[in-house]
Amino acid sequence: MMSLPIKAALLGAGRRGFHIYGKYAEKYKKKLRFVAIAEPIEKRREKFARLHKITADRCFESWEDLLSEKKLCDVLFICTQDQMHTEPTLLALDRGYHVLLEKPMAHRLSDCIKIVQKSEETGKILGLSHVLRYTSFFSSIFNMIKNGLLGDIVNISQRENISWYHMAHSFVRGPWANIEESSPMILAKACHDMDLLHWMVGSLPKKISSFGNLLHFRTENAPRGAPKYCLDGCPARNTCNYYAPRIYIDIIPIIQIMQKGGNRLYKFIGNFRKKHLRLLNLLAKIIPQFKRLRYWSEWPVYYLYKDEEEDYSDEAKIQILKTSPYGRCVYYCNNNVVDHQVVNIEFENAVTANFTMHGFSEKEGRTLRIDGTKATIIGEFHDAYKKLTLYNHYSGEKKVILNQKLSFRTVEHGGGDVKLIDAFLQSIINPNIEQPLTNARECLESHLMAFAANESRIKGTVIDMDDYRKKSEHL
Repeated sequence: MMSLPIKAALLGAGRRGFHIYGKYAEKYKKKLRFVAIAEPIEKRREKFARLHKITADRCFESWEDLLSEKKLCDVLFICTQDQMHTEPTLLALDRGYHVLLEKPMAHRLSDCIKIVQKSEETGKILGLSHVLRYTSFFSSIFNMIKNGLLGDIVNISQRENISWYHMAHSFVRGPWANIEESSPMILAKACHDMDLLHWMVGSLPKKISSFGNLLHFRTENAPRGAPKYCLDGCPARNTCNYYAPRIYIDIIPIIQIMQKGGNRLYKFIGNFRKKHLRLLNLLAKIIPQFKRLRYWSEWPVYYLYKDEEEDYSDEAKIQILKTSPYGRCVYYCNNNVVDHQVVNIEFENAVTANFTMHGFSEKEGRTLRIDGTKATIIGEFHDAYKKLTLYNHYSGEKKVILNQKLSFRTVEHGGGDVKLIDAFLQSIINPNIEQPLTNARECLESHLMAFAANESRIKGTVIDMDDYRKKSEHL
């Protein structure tokens, strides 16, 4: 039986790999230790190796190089892009590694099935980062349902309210904008939601239908005279939500999060950043915290850079945005994923659910309403705040179950990342835990739901999920 700390290798030192799993290992040295790294960007690779004291002979440019070596450790964290999940995962399982894989499992259903089958064939644990199950918000909902506080669930209405800035950043300008280069948006963004619905209802989906399209981010909606890049003299620069310097230099998205978070200190800081830039310029020269606020380097800005120690001045960002994909006009990108979609689901236990995903919200987050025979839950899971309220039908009482104001300490997935990693590591060292909460076979259903919804949207048909599963077995 393995013991802590678990020795692991990382494939991909991007946001998830470096800042979530890497930071976990730095903080919890007695639980997890990285002993190898594969990352094509040299500066990222070197910095990760330096922080985790990884020797040069265990630093690799590619996952192929790492997996061509003898088995280096017990666990592999795979944080590559969606279309680069399948091959390293299959090979890692064959080589005897346990794997924690980023969602979605793969960008093709046939590959998802191969991965699950390989995990079961090798007997190795494959965890998937459906991290929202581990948040206090969604785990509280699950426990209330399990303990019968709602009676029998009748209907769930859930929304993925993608903020206008996140939509533009990730799904128009960013890596998840084009289906051929990534995944359908219902999979890339909303497989979390399909997983949550399946988990909360506690039953397999029976039928699925879906509608949606790309409505707004199209060439014909570009402002008159708009150039291909925002900084090439756009006539709409003073009125366009998506003007690149507004997002990456003025950090309007971050300011809006601070203003809407219900935390007075953060609201003051956001207003100060917006209205007193000259004073902030002076304070940034002498106080490190003000320098961080003035020359923002975190989300979404870090996507502009390959090296986190580069120049974050306004002038440097302007030069980057002149040629970066993130500096493009949102109406002249190579995006083809939907910007809004609805999904209707009937489960085998007769519960119905409707899910809406769209990219035009005033704030980022999920909202949901669960109606049962005894009570109703209304939830708001935003990056700015989180609130969960239970309404009892008999007594008429209203009870606030959860009320969290903005905290940048837990902004990543509502604090669920640490619990997910803990659960995955425990499933490896404890023989009484067969699989983590989000194991491969369980998570395959959420992917089936997402792929079925995409097929329904394209073909205009209602998908019978029993038939869909049978056909999928032969892919």
